[in-house]
Amino acid sequence: MTHRKDNPTDIDILADLVEPLLDWYDENKRDLPWRGTRDPYRVWLSEIMLQQTRVEAVRSYYLRFIQALPDVFALANCDDDKLFKLWEGLGYYSRARNLKKAAAEVVETFGGRFPDTRDELLTLAGIGDYTAGAIASIAFERPEAAVDGNVLRVLGRVLADATPIDDLPYRKRLTKALSAVYPSGRCGDFTQSFMDLGSAVCLPGAPHCKRCPLSHLCRAYKTDTVESYPVRKQKRPRKIERLTVLALRNEGALAVEKRGESGLLAGLWQLPNKIGHLTEGQVSNWLKSCDMQAQAAFTVTDARHVFTHVEWHMRVYTVSVDRRGGAFVWADEARMKNEISLPTAFRRCLL
Repeated sequence: MTHRKDNPTDIDILADLVEPLLDWYDENKRDLPWRGTRDPYRVWLSEIMLQQTRVEAVRSYYLRFIQALPDVFALANCDDDKLFKLWEGLGYYSRARNLKKAAAEVVETFGGRFPDTRDELLTLAGIGDYTAGAIASIAFERPEAAVDGNVLRVLGRVLADATPIDDLPYRKRLTKALSAVYPSGRCGDFTQSFMDLGSAVCLPGAPHCKRCPLSHLCRAYKTDTVESYPVRKQKRPRKIERLTVLALRNEGALAVEKRGESGLLAGLWQLPNKIGHLTEGQVSNWLKSCDMQAQAAFTVTDARHVFTHVEWHMRVYTVSVDRRGGAFVWADEARMKNEISLPTAFRRCLL
């Protein structure tokens, strides 16, 4: 592979992508609940939900969210617990916090109307280059590229470019070059055509090159080096954190508490937990300090949850206790279902 610093984007090849990609999209575009609208609120919401989340997982969340919070005013005024309950299971809860913060900014700064330029969209909480390009192109037909993992994978192969795709200056150059070839009147379709090609054809592991509308332009395909692209920088290993988690029940109620307002999963509900893997004796002493004791033997299991930069290795003690002690909230089944948003990391600790 060669590292092509002189012309990393090759504007001529990018221009040649437009027609075959749009023709393919017209025949193969996906039927998604957020497609067919230029409402920037709905475009924005779908793009935030789709970050690091599979399309099929997002469908039901999107529809439920829109029903509960149909516009930017409803979101800006939504209670945090309601917001997190709507988001429960999607993960990366900072996305939900930024949604509400950005909604408030749209209401307060722009009178409830979404800004329609990339630069103004970038001023909103949680909106980066990709999301700004997606909203500008899909909702407002602006020639603004939305360069995400799908685009980087497709173009990394088409151009056979060995520049690491997580190199920020490279991504900015690629975004600028791709924006220059956006087709007037079909900007939103062009953005979405990359999304669909990346999800259905130009897959990370086993791309369907013979079905690809761009194979006649793809340098990696022509040189049988598709699996060599895209190139990434070597990632640092995740930090391992060991926790002891208590799943405590009393007469059908589960003990939960709020996390602090900073750090990982800030402000969300959690099961009681401590750093490190405690012994059964240590857990018994913990319960005594909360004026409780186990009514039977502990059920001890292990669970694991992966965040972006850290992994939790959890030792889980499940037990019924004799009273509702401690500074916990004891939530019954109905409240857990309708009110308490428990992150997936802790839900997987429940038997």
